[in-house]
Amino acid sequence: MRVGFDRRGVTAIAAAGWADVAAKRVVTADDPVRVASISKLVVAIAVLRLVEQKRLDLDEDVSRLLGWRLRNPAFPDVPITLRLLLSHRASLADGIDYVLPLDVGMREALADARAWDPDHAPGSYFRYANVGYPVIASVMERASGERFDRLMKRLVLDPLKLDACYNWATCSDATTARAVVLYRDGAAVRDDHRGGRPACPVQPARDGGCDLTTWAAGRNGASFSPQGGLRISARGLAKIGRLLLGRGAVDGVRLLTPRSAALLEQPLWRFDRDNGEPEGGFYCRYGLGVTFTATAIGGCRDDPVGDGRTRIGHAGEAYGLRSGLWIDRERGTGVAFFATDVPAEPGRSAFTATEERLAR
Repeated sequence: MRVGFDRRGVTAIAAAGWADVAAKRVVTADDPVRVASISKLVVAIAVLRLVEQKRLDLDEDVSRLLGWRLRNPAFPDVPITLRLLLSHRASLADGIDYVLPLDVGMREALADARAWDPDHAPGSYFRYANVGYPVIASVMERASGERFDRLMKRLVLDPLKLDACYNWATCSDATTARAVVLYRDGAAVRDDHRGGRPACPVQPARDGGCDLTTWAAGRNGASFSPQGGLRISARGLAKIGRLLLGRGAVDGVRLLTPRSAALLEQPLWRFDRDNGEPEGGFYCRYGLGVTFTATAIGGCRDDPVGDGRTRIGHAGEAYGLRSGLWIDRERGTGVAFFATDVPAEPGRSAFTATEERLAR
């Protein structure tokens, strides 16, 4: 599935394959899919809205809002901020399972030393860590008093008229029934709801329970998968891209001030061979939940299109899916895409051949 767009709207749609193989339901541009790590970019937009409302500060120690001291045990005197968390420079590491059961708190999970990089202080090193985004969600909940998925709906999804959601709970029945099933090696591995709703929209508690009334602000920011759980259609994803092209405004709706939108286009980290882990050249520049492509540094292979042009957005990968949202600021164009059951076929870049084809 691929949707091309510019500032004014969708310019092209190309769809092929099944949304649900068993039901013989073909995929459309309006079917919601778990877009994986593109979810992080949308979280960053919501964070910036809360910053504009003076509910959050990008450079404040998040411990104050969490209500407990968040520190890398190897660097106990270095505070951790939202700016560091959003840009994967908070010295967290995915050494623990960041998909936490409903009854496990962030404080308990992060007491495990495997959640931390013992060799690099916060702010000194880039290490892509999914676990940082549940921490961000916990901070957002504490600042607002709202459950993360409902907060995302209020701050971003509803103003843009998107029937999208984090982990299904706030999506309509009609949208949930059109879920794109994720496949890996031909087997359904995610969102195979057979036209209904999932039995539990979050990771159940350790005893198997799914009582969402036990929610407490900030206790478990992982519940609604801020790192990858956004379900949104390709057309909806294109609207997020058009928001970026519009510097915070789309279709007459201003979601971010131009100043906040400009922050999304500023790299906060740039690979220089010893200041971060580029994962085979896949990551070479990163900002507030945003990736920048085509970095002209040795060892960087972050250009899925292959034309050397900088694009801004994010990629996603999980459960056999590959996704992408990329804008070309200079040309005023962009593309949103996803594919399921993607083979591990290497491309000429650090992206798969499927991603390269869809990005072009």
